Amino acid sequence: MDKIKLEILGLSSSQSQSGSFALVLGEVEGNRRLPIIIGMFEAQAIAIEIEKIVPNRPMTHDLFKSFAYSFNFTLEEIIISDLKEGVFFAKIICSDGIKKIEVDARPSDAIAIGLRFGVDISTYEAILSEAGIVLTEEAEEEEIKPTKKTTKKSQKSFPEVLKDLSSERLQQMLDETLAKEDYEKAAKIRDEMNNRN
Repeated sequence: MDKIKLEILGLSSSQSQSGSFALVLGEVEGNRRLPIIIGMFEAQAIAIEIEKIVPNRPMTHDLFKSFAYSFNFTLEEIIISDLKEGVFFAKIICSDGIKKIEVDARPSDAIAIGLRFGVDISTYEAILSEAGIVLTEEAEEEEIKPTKKTTKKSQKSFPEVLKDLSSERLQQMLDETLAKEDYEKAAKIRDEMNNRN
């Protein structure tokens, strides 16, 4: 399978799930984005490493790094390896210089650890095709204008509102949310569009 290298583009608090964060990964040689919802502690671990903040005591992901070095293991790569029912899975590729080992992990933990080792993050084309969001230049920076069906937003959740919209309206909303870099809403719109295919 073809692997695609990713980079971290942003980390922002989730507007719909308190205590959650949206980690946005971007295709290094392309315009697709892969938003992943992660927990607060994992977001903190990623942010601390991105900002090169040294905590007073080692965090869990720092402990993993020390543990790996103590037993002569190094990390080679982090792969966002699978997507099942909207849940991402990852693998940490380790080596002791003789053999390679794949360790299953949540993407948030794998990325926090991978940042500490300075290794590449990648995924497969199939995952990026299914869950990636294409950032288009035509995306306008207008607010989403409510239609007659979306004015009852207080009575329906955002995903329920999306089910009532046409495919054309969903594409328009996707472009608008991407222009505003609201990747969390864009991911929900993308999911609804994928459910119809």
